[in-house]
Amino acid sequence: MPLLLLVLLVSVFVYAWAARRNSTLTRDCRWRLDRRAGPSSYHCAACGAVCDPGAGRGPRQCLRVA
Repeated sequence: MPLLLLVLLVSVFVYAWAARRNSTLTRDCRWRLDRRAGPSSYHCAACGAVCDPGAGRGPRQCLRVA
């Protein structure tokens, strides 16, 4: 039983790490789709950064400077 709990705990940490590793977004990022600038252009409401990741994709990284 303790071995099963240890395996479960390790698998939860591995899943959390894998889900987080491809994204550097923070709570400060507030990406909004801005169709005036283009069909896939995003504008950050918090810092004003602009990103165009391509059709059907959203921003995955924070572009905030300092």
